[in-house]
Amino acid sequence: MLLLLLITLALAMVASLGIGARPLSAAHLLHLLFAPDGSTDAVVLWELRLPRTLLGLLVGAALGLAGTLMQALTRNPLADPGLLGINAGAAFAVVAGLSLVGLDDAPTRLACALLGAALAAGLVYLLGGSAPARGQPLRLILAGIALSASLNACTGIITLFDSAVFDSYRFWAVGALSGQTPGGALTILPLLLIGLLLGLPLGGRLNALALGDDLGRALGARPGQLRLLAFVAIVLLCGAATAVAGPIGFLGLVVPHALRLLVGADWRWILALAPLAGANLLLLADTLGRRVALPGELEAGIVCALLGTPVLLALIIRSARRVRP
Repeated sequence: MLLLLLITLALAMVASLGIGARPLSAAHLLHLLFAPDGSTDAVVLWELRLPRTLLGLLVGAALGLAGTLMQALTRNPLADPGLLGINAGAAFAVVAGLSLVGLDDAPTRLACALLGAALAAGLVYLLGGSAPARGQPLRLILAGIALSASLNACTGIITLFDSAVFDSYRFWAVGALSGQTPGGALTILPLLLIGLLLGLPLGGRLNALALGDDLGRALGARPGQLRLLAFVAIVLLCGAATAVAGPIGFLGLVVPHALRLLVGADWRWILALAPLAGANLLLLADTLGRRVALPGELEAGIVCALLGTPVLLALIIRSARRVRP
């Protein structure tokens, strides 16, 4: 399965680099990559498509792992990075920063997104993890839904009364990989690496936690510590990804379910493959958006929503059938 994902990722990268309003063949791509000649095609490749592809790799990997951690953490098959208010917190902080400070450079946006994601995650953890039912999944989910609704309302109010912020926010809010500078991916790379290093080793303990808090504690999982580590990883991954690409939904929902069908329910395998699967899915969504709307394009967030909505509906219907008497 690892080899298959690596092969499909390589193909997705070639497609992402070659497909667009100005198509480039595979042979021409190789020539421009190793011997750029200053032509228009070389500028398109190096200044537009290569940064976009690298950003898609990083953002897709981050959201794929974050969604997987969130489903394992809450034991909820409908969980994704937007469920616990983390995307909403990052988006609100970015919009508030634009409105109050007026700075729209990458470091400021990244700092605001991380601060908002961390505060939202901390508030959800406090609200949903208070004694006597510390960290119970349902409490976390309800707290996250309530916080998301509140933060989205606040974001809407700011954009309603600040036209300059609205003009900047309306393109970023749909979730997009376009318009990034060559250094955009490097800006978030350190944070994503820390998030990956924190999240990937948690598979064994998440397997124990899946049996319940009491059994997990008996197996040495330490549920409180495990949830805290997972929360930190999710905040870093979602905050960094949202800062540069906007709140891309549904990708974190689809990836864990697809991997569960392919490799089973072992969180060690699912976590290990989630970054590759997320990168594959986001690159394919971005490339598909460029292909179906030529000479324009659909943003990656819109394509992910179109692909993810049927999956969400199928999961809801299946859950309803399970609880039906």
